[in-house]
Amino acid sequence: MEQRDWPSEYAELTAADRRAPLPPSELDRLAVAAFVLGHDDEVAAYRERAYEAHLAAGDVVAAIRSGFWLGFHLQKRGELARAAGWQARIVRLVPDGDEQLRGLLTMADAAGRMYSGDAATALPLFEENLQWATTPDTITLANLGRGSCLAMLGRGTEALAALDEAMVHVTSGRVGPEVTGMAYCSVIAMCLDRYDIRRAQEWTSALTGWCDDQAGLVPYRGACLVHRAQILQLRGAWSEAAGAAEDACRRLSPGTVGSAWYRLGEVERQRGHYEAAERAYQTAAADGMDVQPGLARLRAAQGQVGAAIAGIERALAERSPVNRPVLLAAQVELAIDSGDREMARRAATELNELASADSPYLRALAAYSEGAVRVACGDAQGAIPLLRRAWTLWQQLEMPYEGARTRLLVGQACRALGDVDAEQMELDGARAVFERLGAVADLAALDASDHSGLSPRELEVLKLLATGATNRAVAERLFLSERTVARHVSNIFGKLGVSSRAAATAYAYEHHLTG
Repeated sequence: MEQRDWPSEYAELTAADRRAPLPPSELDRLAVAAFVLGHDDEVAAYRERAYEAHLAAGDVVAAIRSGFWLGFHLQKRGELARAAGWQARIVRLVPDGDEQLRGLLTMADAAGRMYSGDAATALPLFEENLQWATTPDTITLANLGRGSCLAMLGRGTEALAALDEAMVHVTSGRVGPEVTGMAYCSVIAMCLDRYDIRRAQEWTSALTGWCDDQAGLVPYRGACLVHRAQILQLRGAWSEAAGAAEDACRRLSPGTVGSAWYRLGEVERQRGHYEAAERAYQTAAADGMDVQPGLARLRAAQGQVGAAIAGIERALAERSPVNRPVLLAAQVELAIDSGDREMARRAATELNELASADSPYLRALAAYSEGAVRVACGDAQGAIPLLRRAWTLWQQLEMPYEGARTRLLVGQACRALGDVDAEQMELDGARAVFERLGAVADLAALDASDHSGLSPRELEVLKLLATGATNRAVAERLFLSERTVARHVSNIFGKLGVSSRAAATAYAYEHHLTG
């Protein structure tokens, strides 16, 4: 795409417009400059003025094109009724026999149907558009629409192929900024939905490079900010991720802002800011967003394991297959935490079945979960190869937090095998990453477990035992069954080398584990 100084162009055009109304072609230019600079509320007004001015000058074709781009902008902003009104207004202007203009309006109709959720009807319209589309912009739009419809219909492989074709035109630099930004965001969203994290990271880097080349361009907006926040979070750039999520919370409108608040909750939870995470999840839920598995993980961190498991089970019963892998991974950890090894095994087995060969992320998640189950079930020797595989994949995906958590499990397995040197090296490696990320909750749990060999849940049980609480009281406090508490108490006795509650309490006080 031609490189422009967008702030200068916008300033010159607005100044000229104040002196005297701009001609219609200049109004179209001003609409693009306003979009690039993030002045979204001005875009529709400039496009509408251009439409009226083209009509007044007798240039019907130019008026139709201005009206089309006006409808495109309104659709992207979620103003579907207003966009449909403009489509109806310009359709009457198309001369008989002008197939290209008729195709342009078919594109608008297809987009309206797609945004309304009718992908089955929209798909053949987009495919028809590909027969007449001749400009890079229209070819790209048709492929983007086709890919989005295929994804909505569950035809993911075909969808990615359509988006790849669209990106060939985008990366050539001949597509306008309005379409280019949407194309990047569409392909990144598709990759994230398919757990193709590496590909999503690559396209995010490409998008960042494109944005850097456009002077003054507001690089991310709307849902694209949420995608960027997720990529930043996965890479361990938590402060930047929180900033992107907060920006999305300000920019997105009700009905779409829930995903931004959920992403902010996820970042705050990982940073150990539990009150901020709670507020973010609540706001996301108020907008209609299902806040699992994030809320369940927060509840577990707050000691409410029963509520956490109930939330995950409800979500697994209701949610689409797209989110099932991350829900299953959370269920594995929560089941281990509550002592329900059978539930953990079932969830890990299903997750392994869902881990496709073309998704390193899902393979890592499945290997980590299976390794965690084996550690919990006493098969440390069998767990280590799985956990090593998961750690290698996390490294390749540049996901440091997940890698550090995996090293903690490797350390537990090494401890069970009596290799205390290897255990300490794994814990030290995890600690260094947690310190760099600012994962305060993980650091606190690591500090406590360093001296006792107890899991975070076992430490919670020990702290309550040290107050003189009965198993029933502990169960009520931690939302566990008495049988699960009894199992934790038995594990605590074994790890500490004691045979009574009094001795366990004495150990807790001697090693400052009661705070």
